[in-house]
Amino acid sequence: MAGGGFVVGDGQKAYPGKLTPFVLFTCVVAAMGGLIFGYDIGISGGVTSMPSFLRRFFPSVYRKQQEDATTNQYCQYDSPTLTLFTSSLYLAALISSLVASTVTRKFGRRLSMLFGGILFCAGALINGFAKHVWMLIVGRILLGFGIGFANQAVPLYLSEMAPYKYRGALNIGFQLSITIGILVAEVLNYFFAKIKGGWGWRLSLGGAVVPALIITLGSLVLPDTPNSMIERGKHEEAKTKLRRIRGVDDVSQEFDDLVQASKESQSIENPWTNLLRRKYRPHLTMAIMIPFFQQLTGINVIMFYAPVLFNTIGFTTDASLMSAVVTGSVNVAATLVSIYGVDKWGRRFLFLEGGTQMLICQAVVAACIGAKFGVDGTPGELPKWYAIVVVTFICIYVAGFAWSWGPLGWLVPSEIFPLEIRSAAQSITVSVNMIFTFIIAQIFLTMLCHLKFGLFLVFAFFVVVMSIFVYIFLPETKGIPIEEMGQVWRSHWYWSRFVEDGEYGNGLEMGKSSSNQGTKHV
Repeated sequence: MAGGGFVVGDGQKAYPGKLTPFVLFTCVVAAMGGLIFGYDIGISGGVTSMPSFLRRFFPSVYRKQQEDATTNQYCQYDSPTLTLFTSSLYLAALISSLVASTVTRKFGRRLSMLFGGILFCAGALINGFAKHVWMLIVGRILLGFGIGFANQAVPLYLSEMAPYKYRGALNIGFQLSITIGILVAEVLNYFFAKIKGGWGWRLSLGGAVVPALIITLGSLVLPDTPNSMIERGKHEEAKTKLRRIRGVDDVSQEFDDLVQASKESQSIENPWTNLLRRKYRPHLTMAIMIPFFQQLTGINVIMFYAPVLFNTIGFTTDASLMSAVVTGSVNVAATLVSIYGVDKWGRRFLFLEGGTQMLICQAVVAACIGAKFGVDGTPGELPKWYAIVVVTFICIYVAGFAWSWGPLGWLVPSEIFPLEIRSAAQSITVSVNMIFTFIIAQIFLTMLCHLKFGLFLVFAFFVVVMSIFVYIFLPETKGIPIEEMGQVWRSHWYWSRFVEDGEYGNGLEMGKSSSNQGTKHV
């Protein structure tokens, strides 16, 4: 077919190209942006279970934990100041992600990554040298600003750079970096907690400088995406870059489609109000519901409170940190499974299998904790087999999340948005994610105190709801070029009533030859 594009057997358009070393290198470097988010998630729970840190900044929690052996285990960490320390970051990330949308759209994805790295580095230094609680919270806010910029730009960058056949695997590199960041933080917590003199928490918090420098320096060497270059009028440069990225000389069809998408994008004066148009109803729904449900899986309860949680169910500080390292290792390994399978098995299969797995595990963990702790939170002596059962099922739960809602919660939103709303819609995804991360971080310890083991059943209920949502409303997006994504909505039994032929500039006129493609849906 002239121009380098062709239509494959099921009617969907394909572009020539291969997975080049250049694209692999850029995607790996960009995915490192996830390290800052992961490191923070892992470090937060670890330092808040270190007695020396609690004694210095949160003495009321320390007294409850250390001096009163009869304290209700469910409530020993219930402190508004402690939860503000953890959750202030996510509120800051929410605010900065909205600013990042404009930066990403007007100046490119790389600049947002650079801002993210610099702000995170500043926050890490303030936290590492903190002497008062207010310094901790200021540092956390700067960390949040950094995460908001990075989380807004990195998934978009990966989805735009990757060849469509490998987009799922390369985009999940971001989630893999998050899991590696969590694991590294948990290993460091384990060893830093053993430092005599009780100053190991400074190394844990200050160590965030390292992932911050990685993304800062990485953003300086990365090229911008062809989509972003075209969006800013650099057409010839974009075409040259596209040839290098795809590893072929004839990229005319893909380039023309990107230019068409950019023209549609530039005709939009305000992408925020444009998002409210009827034809973007499915995109807006997914931009809100997927990150909303991702946080209500309960994963952040496990990951950034893992040491606190294990300590609460009777593990010593050392053992609780070690158990968190185990769950972090499972998280990394299971994310690799997702990288292998996402472009083979599809997004829907992983969502539904992971949801089933998480549901079973949450029910078992709730039953185990309820049987041993009851409602008064005083378990007495905990046998070794009990601890093994709880950790095992938490690990199976983490694995289910790590190959489903974890990576796909970032991948699917970043690949479904047309260029004209992409930056704004991605900001909504990040904002919703951070809003509910903030809310859960703010109320989790209080909920644990009042709901006890029932908290896990609350999250199990939401896992059921989100699995039903995916089964009914989410079409399969595997193997579809990012600028051709309009076809999946037009062929869906429900969303087709909002999205009709001829409404898009990108992926519509281009997609007319593919109107008969057979996207599988309910």
